[in-house]
Amino acid sequence: MFLPQSIPSPSINSLDITGWLQTLGIDLPFTLNIRIYALCILFGIIIATIMTSRRLTKRGAEPGIVLDIILWAVPLGIIGARVFHVLTHPGDYFYPGADLAKTLYIWEGGIAIFGGLIGGGIGAMIGCRLSGIRFWTFADALAPGLLLAQAFGRFGNYFNQELFGFPTDGWWGLEIASPNTAIPIGLAPGTLFQPTFAYEVIWNVLGVLFLLFIGKKLSLQWGKLFGAYLIWYGAGRSVWETIRIDPSEIFFGVRTNVWAAWAAIAVGLIIIIVQTRRHPGVECGPHTSGTVWSAATAAVDSKETYSDEDLRGDDASNESDSEDNSSEDNTPEVNPLPHDREPSATSTAGAKRTL
Repeated sequence: MFLPQSIPSPSINSLDITGWLQTLGIDLPFTLNIRIYALCILFGIIIATIMTSRRLTKRGAEPGIVLDIILWAVPLGIIGARVFHVLTHPGDYFYPGADLAKTLYIWEGGIAIFGGLIGGGIGAMIGCRLSGIRFWTFADALAPGLLLAQAFGRFGNYFNQELFGFPTDGWWGLEIASPNTAIPIGLAPGTLFQPTFAYEVIWNVLGVLFLLFIGKKLSLQWGKLFGAYLIWYGAGRSVWETIRIDPSEIFFGVRTNVWAAWAAIAVGLIIIIVQTRRHPGVECGPHTSGTVWSAATAAVDSKETYSDEDLRGDDASNESDSEDNSSEDNTPEVNPLPHDREPSATSTAGAKRTL
C-alpha cells in the first residue's frame, strides 16, 4: 500500500484578483487580494445556512426564514470571534506603544470559534425573537451544519500554514514552509508537524454524521441536539488544542481554549439535563405561536391569523346566528369571513399542526 511521505502545505494563501484582472485588460487603481481563509469560512457559512434552512423547513418553518436569523447571527458571531481572540491574546495587542486600532484589523487574522459561538448565539436569539422562531428549534436545526462549517473553516488554517501541532515523524506529518514565526527555534529544516487542522476536520465530519443519527434516532428537540453538538466539539477540541504549539494564554497550567472546550462540554450537559426536565414532550412547532407554516398559504398576503379560540368563537357565533335566523327563515345562511381578514396557516384547510 502506497503511503505519502508527508502532507504538503499550499504554496499560496490568497488569490491575486488584481493580477487576474490585468490579464483581461482591466486595471484597478488598488490592489485586491482575497484570502483563501476567508473563502473557506464563507463557504462554510453558506453550507451551514442551506443545511439549517432545509432542516428548519422540515420542522414546519417557512423556507428562507433562516436568512432573517443569520443576518443577526453571522455579524455578531464574527464580532464575538474577534473579541474573544483579542482578549485571550492580550500580549499581541496590549503593550507599551501598541497601536490599539489593530484590534480591529480582522483581515490580519485572529478569530476564535468559541467567541463566535457566544456572539452568534446572541445574534441568533435576536433574529429568532424578531422572526417568531423558537431559539432552541433553530439551534437544533443549526447544529450539524455548524459543525460542518467549522470543518471547512479549518482548511483556512491549512492554507495559512498555522495552528499546527508538535513535530512528528509520521507519514501524515505536515510540511510547513520556512520562515514561519510559529516554528519553534532550534528545529531542523524540513521538520514535520502534527496536522491538527486535519484531525479536527475528521472529528467534525464524524460529528455531523453522529448528530444526524442521534437527532433522528432519539428525536432530540428543545436544544438537546445543540447540547450534544457542544459536547462533541468540546471533547475533540480539548484534545487537539493540547498538541498545538501556537502561543496561548495559560491559566493553572491549561491553555485558554482547553478551558473553553471544557466549558462547552459543561454547557452542553446542562442544556440536555435542564431541557429534558423542562420539556419531556414534543415541540409545539418551530414558531413561538405554536403554528406551522403550510405551502397552502403561500399566496396569502396577510399577517392576520386565527387561533383555536378564534375559530371556536366564530363557530359559536355561526351557530347562534343560525338559531336566530331559523325562527324567521328556514333557509340556512353562510357566515362569511370578514372581508378584511384572510385565513392563515392556522385556519387554512390542510394546514399542519404539531402538538
